[in-house]
Amino acid sequence: MKLVIFEDDRSANFYPLALSRPVFELRCGMDDLAAKIVRWAGVSADAYLVRDYLVDTFKARSPGKVNDLSGLRGQVLAVNGRLLAGSDAKPPGDPGAYWLDDGALGWLLTDKDLSAVADYAALAKVAEGEPKQPCAAKAFKYIWDVMLASVEQIAVDFKSAGRSGIEGSVEQPSAIRGSKGDVYIAPGAEVHPMVVIDASAGPVYLDEQVEVHPFTRIEGPAYVGPKSILLGTKLREGCSIGPVCRVGGEVEESVIHGHSNKYHDGFLGHAYVGEWVNLGAQTSNSDLKNDYSSVEVVLNGKKINTGSTKVGSLIGDHTKTSIGTLFNTGSIVGAMGIIMATGSVLPKSIPSFAWFLNGATTKGFGRRALYQTAKTAMGRRKKEWTDADQAMWEHIYELTRNERETAIRRGRRQFLGRA
Repeated sequence: MKLVIFEDDRSANFYPLALSRPVFELRCGMDDLAAKIVRWAGVSADAYLVRDYLVDTFKARSPGKVNDLSGLRGQVLAVNGRLLAGSDAKPPGDPGAYWLDDGALGWLLTDKDLSAVADYAALAKVAEGEPKQPCAAKAFKYIWDVMLASVEQIAVDFKSAGRSGIEGSVEQPSAIRGSKGDVYIAPGAEVHPMVVIDASAGPVYLDEQVEVHPFTRIEGPAYVGPKSILLGTKLREGCSIGPVCRVGGEVEESVIHGHSNKYHDGFLGHAYVGEWVNLGAQTSNSDLKNDYSSVEVVLNGKKINTGSTKVGSLIGDHTKTSIGTLFNTGSIVGAMGIIMATGSVLPKSIPSFAWFLNGATTKGFGRRALYQTAKTAMGRRKKEWTDADQAMWEHIYELTRNERETAIRRGRRQFLGRA
């Protein structure tokens, strides 16, 4: 059986995190959605279907074909990247359309000609008329759903990994609470003295070359990715930290994608942070309304009720915040932004490529300056800013233009009103 993982036409529901990556690369638990699909299907992915402007950047890190299904023959299992794959729904055994919660979430196709398929619309056309068969699988509808599910998924992924014990180093005095079978410290990981790992409420997985500094408390379920550093962190339950992050202060039930810094004190709760983000000292977000009602967000210009009382901030790639930045409950902060504190909570929606200065969205020094900052930040981690990166971000700049220009016009009116 061949496996194809695809994006459908709802990727905008996963902005700003999905602006710069396929939906199935979103982190949930200890890995991303694509890894869970591969593990569930029992075969590696042969091909992927993504938005056109992501093809070149995704190809650079993809082991399979991208937007090219030529050569796939026999049985082909096509799975929507929004799927949370797990044991509650087995892979289909009979040809047809599956997972019909809000549209077809997958097909098992036999002997179909897929040579001309290069996107989701073409795949759906080929699969038209397949018999529909319901399935108990879960599919995500919005980006905050991924963040909220991550807590439980850490425990599921820990069990799937099948590892426990201490293969790295733990200096004394330190303490492990709960079952040691719910703790894994990978080779090369270093836990300094005066650290508490509390696995009494869930497992804790510290990946290779993680470094945990003194006076850190880690509450399970928790995952910390390779080469990340915890600096006296109060890492409360439900956190998934990607590779090469620097994390301090208090973090609760949040996902940090990778290569991002929250080095200093400040609170991050029920948040989803992209790659190459830097949160200045005392940057904090609220994740609970004073009246305990469900949190509403403004996504792509529309107000949406999340159905959850706990949603903090959702922050796109390459965004930087100043010291003392305060995000409101349910804030959506675009990618490639420069955010300056105002002394009070900021607007709940800040567009991509915004320079938020003096309480208003501005053009600032433009996107070229943002690109140069991105190149510098990536270079510090021995990563290269490529021509493909540049082309992708240029497309995202145009994609987000209307929202940004509307906010800039509003900012000008604010400035004139204060003048």
